[in-house]
Amino acid sequence: MAGITAKGLEKLIREGIVARTPIGGGIYLTIKPGGSASFGYRYQIKGKRRQIGLGAYCPNTNTLTMARTNAIDLKAMINKGIDPIEQSVQERSRALAAEKANKIEDEKNQATFKKVALEYIESKKAEWKNVKHHQQWINTLTTYAFPIIGHIPVADVETVHVLAILKPIWNTKTETATRVRTRLEAVLSYAEAHNWRSGGNPARWRDHLSVILPSPQKLKELKHHSALPYGELPSFMGILSKTDGMGARALELTILTATRTKESLGARWEEFDLNNQVWTIPKERMKAGVEHRIPLCDQAINIITKMADHKMSDYVFPNRSNGKPLSNAGMSSVLKRLERTDITVHGFRSTFRDYVAEKTNTPGRIAEAALAHKLKDASEAAYQRGDLIEKREILMQLWGNYCYPTGEKVIQMPTAKVVS
Repeated sequence: MAGITAKGLEKLIREGIVARTPIGGGIYLTIKPGGSASFGYRYQIKGKRRQIGLGAYCPNTNTLTMARTNAIDLKAMINKGIDPIEQSVQERSRALAAEKANKIEDEKNQATFKKVALEYIESKKAEWKNVKHHQQWINTLTTYAFPIIGHIPVADVETVHVLAILKPIWNTKTETATRVRTRLEAVLSYAEAHNWRSGGNPARWRDHLSVILPSPQKLKELKHHSALPYGELPSFMGILSKTDGMGARALELTILTATRTKESLGARWEEFDLNNQVWTIPKERMKAGVEHRIPLCDQAINIITKMADHKMSDYVFPNRSNGKPLSNAGMSSVLKRLERTDITVHGFRSTFRDYVAEKTNTPGRIAEAALAHKLKDASEAAYQRGDLIEKREILMQLWGNYCYPTGEKVIQMPTAKVVS
């Protein structure tokens, strides 16, 4: 059928005969079951016969005249050697690519540094050993990074932004600034892995910030915790043993066991085996995340026994007002009362280490085990599986005897209501 009129077309559609009918100029009309009608165009290019749709018939938006106009345009393309179907596929591909690019761009714009940083922290939370580490990440970024780049798309973060964060604290708070830089680098690497940014990491140190900022190792003065010389320790312990208060007892035990402040203050009764004279601190409370057994010298047992007679809580050294552990100031306040602000609680670990090194023949690995330090020599650490507790029993008793050379031990217990 050639040169069909508009009325002829309407007649075909009214009859609703399911068929594909040529209507002239390479155009055909397809009527499907249900009565829907659509135009198509058949053509030949490079020896291949092909057909392409021209859309559904609509008396208002896609008429016979429009179909013929479209067919004329297609024929012009074919005469130029352009396959309309291939052209359509390419245009569709370009449109999808543009849509995807726009979507990625929108995601990049929505992926602000703060949003990505919080997502990264949440994703890594499971592998961090304690809640404190998780909170430290949030605190440092909230304090130093978010005010400057929190609202900026992570894709737009550049070196100038990183320097705006780090420079004000690099020389004065070097350790904090180093942690901030490391965390910035981690978040930006996370963003790059998710295709939210590209072009390298502006927070990386090697061959980048290292040529802009001073080396933190050269900036940082090695700040040791002020320690009491071990030669003064027996006299100090004599004074401490006669000092009243829960904090004084906690400090005594901390010195005798060479533990860290939080390890002593968080001590619970269930951790102590007084029969075998061992204090086992669970890995959750240790800095290195490894269970630590401490042999208790006779002097330490004496303190624990006396404390047991005045038990007020599940904690060995509780706050008398609420039963929770003493605060960090609990022991430092004792030093202040004794007018020894020139030393720190943590410094007594150095006192212990200096004493062991200079006054005993104890191998270094035993002293390091007593301090719950990891061996720096990786090969030696790989072969040492035990905690050397039997050898440390001798060392800790030697230390206890040194702390109280007269053998006399006076314990002033804190006055408090005793509970069962």
